[in-house]
Amino acid sequence: MSLQTQNLHKVSEIPLSQIKRPIAPVLDEPKIDSMETTLKTNAELPPVDVLQMKNSKGSVVNFAFGGCHRLQAYDRLARATNGDPLVRCKILPATRQQLELYLGSSLAVIDDE
Repeated sequence: MSLQTQNLHKVSEIPLSQIKRPIAPVLDEPKIDSMETTLKTNAELPPVDVLQMKNSKGSVVNFAFGGCHRLQAYDRLARATNGDPLVRCKILPATRQQLELYLGSSLAVIDDE
């Protein structure tokens, strides 16, 4: 649980393919293995915080800056099953200006997608 979402009780599910991870993670492989095992037993992982904005075309774009190990476990599950698993998320609405603090001018490239 993060400081930003500790009082958010609603958990949503977003397909993994719809979550952008713009910052390369530093990963602990045994931790990912453990989380992958948890998912395979149909148990739940804690939700990932997702910042959500509408791009210039009016489409919703989701960004995750944390939860790297959980997202990597979902990614492995997707590759193993050729599916697009639903990721448990707590959604925080964000403006373009807020996301520019994280992404700088790179947001312009993402906004055009």
